[in-house]
Amino acid sequence: MKIGSSDISAAYIGSTAINKVYIGSTEVWSSYAYLLDDYSGAAAAYSLRQLRSAYTGSAIRVRRASDNTEQNIGFVNNELDTTSLASFCSGTNGFVTTWYDQSGNGYNATQTTAASQPQIVSSGSVVTKNGKPTIDFLTTKALSTSTDINFISGSFVYEFANASNNNMLTTNYPSSNDYYIFYNSTTISYDGAVNDEARFSLNGSSLSSYAENHSGTFSANTQYHNYFNYDTSRSMKSVFRSIGNYNGFAFDYQGKIQEMVMWNSDNSSDLNGINTNINDFYSIY
Repeated sequence: MKIGSSDISAAYIGSTAINKVYIGSTEVWSSYAYLLDDYSGAAAAYSLRQLRSAYTGSAIRVRRASDNTEQNIGFVNNELDTTSLASFCSGTNGFVTTWYDQSGNGYNATQTTAASQPQIVSSGSVVTKNGKPTIDFLTTKALSTSTDINFISGSFVYEFANASNNNMLTTNYPSSNDYYIFYNSTTISYDGAVNDEARFSLNGSSLSSYAENHSGTFSANTQYHNYFNYDTSRSMKSVFRSIGNYNGFAFDYQGKIQEMVMWNSDNSSDLNGINTNINDFYSIY
């Protein structure tokens, strides 16, 4: 929203900040920066914050361990409704059965096997990292879509519980090409099964040169933001189907994930803006 040609970055009534402005039921301005409003065209998008102003669905569906009842949990002020989540899972554990796709493409990531569902509430308390809710993917936990999803660039917010493990963050196993992205304490590898190449940015750094494996320094229980894009001049892209370990494939992901956004385009020209959006919300670097 503008006054004349000037963007409005903040609005107040007296000393009270206004977060949103509506005309009827249509939101026309918000002080909150929706990642996918500024950088649209996502192939799939999973987050515990709201990524699009037009998205009206829930963030996640949760099963509470006490009686296996499930409930959708939405957003309040563009963030996960942790009050409703804690109330629903009062005194018990909560597990994610569905992480809803906010891209508009309907690629919800689900898990019907209780023992394989990642955790978001522990004994009535919402699991958090750096003050924000997060999903804990313990050993052999995964959420999967029903079909493969092509993508070229991605933005992930995550941490490892065991950085020395080969952590399988995404895979399309058991499809024939076995595309995957995995991390350990010193390396990020993209599509290692097919010798692919990508550029890599960690915690706001500049993009590296194209390579299959990228050097990094990763520590346990530390929050990271990683952006990458494949070499489109060589028609390179990856295929996504699963967050975490799919169907018992090697290299279980051991850690927490707060956000995964994938685009079927090279968004490297938007890197600075994407980094700013991520860090303004998560305060990682």
